Amino acid sequence: MADETNPVFQIQRVYLKESSLEQPNSPAILLEKEQPSVDIQLGVEANAAADGVFEVCVTATVHTKISDKTVFLVEVKQAGIFEIRNLNEEQMGPIMGIACPQIVYPYLRANVADLIQRSGFPPVHLSEINFQAMYEQQRAQAAGEAPSITTQ
Repeated sequence: MADETNPVFQIQRVYLKESSLEQPNSPAILLEKEQPSVDIQLGVEANAAADGVFEVCVTATVHTKISDKTVFLVEVKQAGIFEIRNLNEEQMGPIMGIACPQIVYPYLRANVADLIQRSGFPPVHLSEINFQAMYEQQRAQAAGEAPSITTQ
């Protein structure tokens, strides 16, 4: 009989939940010689899927533009299902906000680069992310301790 007090953390599955690519100004925009600007946004969300089972999603949105015209817009949502049991609330936040996204993120990076490259563009390689710093920033913002930090 299993000990009901031992912490449990297991990956059940990592999967591509959603992906989309838009090239609204093709083919004309593809003839432009100017280098596009690239804006990358990342997000993390976690939801209970069942008792002791959670889905953690990491989303990347890559928007490239030349002047005010979109070259391409890619959104990819990579998810993981994790069994997490017998942890207190204080431990759950870092597990779901740091550990789980770190497991899912490499799959997201590969899917984003692959989708963009298969669409005829040079791949966009997402940089490594410090999910601990991101988690701590989100907690500080939620507590009203720090203003939002954004980079353009």
